Amino acid sequence: MLFFALVLAYVFLRLQKKKKNAGQADVYIVKGHERISYHELEQATEGFSESNLLGNGSFSKVYKGILKDGTLLAAKVFNVKLEGSFKSFDMECEMLRSLRHRNLTKVITSCSNLDFKALVLEYMPNGTLEKWLYSHNFFLHLLQRLDIMIDVASGIVYLHNGCSHPVVHCDLKPSNVLLDQEMVGHVCDFGIAKMLGAGETFVQTRTIATIGYIAPEYGQDGIVSTSCDVYSFGILMMETFTRIKPSDERFTGDLSIRCWVSDSFPNKIHKVVDANLVQLGDEQTDAKMQCLLSIMDLALSCTVVTPDARIGLEDALSTLKKIRLQFVSSRH
Repeated sequence: MLFFALVLAYVFLRLQKKKKNAGQADVYIVKGHERISYHELEQATEGFSESNLLGNGSFSKVYKGILKDGTLLAAKVFNVKLEGSFKSFDMECEMLRSLRHRNLTKVITSCSNLDFKALVLEYMPNGTLEKWLYSHNFFLHLLQRLDIMIDVASGIVYLHNGCSHPVVHCDLKPSNVLLDQEMVGHVCDFGIAKMLGAGETFVQTRTIATIGYIAPEYGQDGIVSTSCDVYSFGILMMETFTRIKPSDERFTGDLSIRCWVSDSFPNKIHKVVDANLVQLGDEQTDAKMQCLLSIMDLALSCTVVTPDARIGLEDALSTLKKIRLQFVSSRH
């Protein structure tokens, strides 16, 4: 009887251990050929400390982490208690598994079990475009802002045309543009991105992106197409060069950032662009104003109400490169 009880106890303990290990099976992630455990990820972020918090998303928080070997990373930790977080995590994993471009955030790997889901991302030391636009301690000159817009457009053109199926980002905004050591822009956060099927030009969704950046057909009817990203990119350009958010309190009723820019174009454009970009007595004032006029003209072409009438993003990217070339040439 005693022997039988000991056998039962042994089997029970083995099953418990197996169950425990099964729960931890997906906690390991791969960096190169090394294996990194959840425990190490927790240590790297100092217990996911608020002091290491880099930013908040709809379903997640992003923390800075430092591994024992000195490697910097960004851990995007999903709030598994929120409805939609699992779908957002799965979508981002699915999207980023096959996406490779210098202007998209690089995902090292994912870390997942029943109670924990995180993406381990390449760390971007210069933070978000939003930080650089609105923090008093930071400043981007005209050429830097233009280069970042070219970076963003390059990344989105790849999503639309360089993948096996077109991918619509759906949530372009300054907080979703990260800047690396060289101030190169990287598009991040694919949590609500949509992949178009073979032959599809649009899909319908109930997922709503950030108010102010959404194309009219997306906000009203849930219709998502690559033209939606073109519209959001146009708003992003307006915000980047005016330093005014589309959610600014001045925009009420029928007045939007697009209407505000359009009403000022072309003769009063100096009243809407970021005053810090063109200083009194600046020898390059004329060249800068011409550059800004061209940028705002393009932004207006991106944000036409009718989707089919909007400029394509490949053409927008080509135009931005020409604007840059003309501006740089005028400085010499």
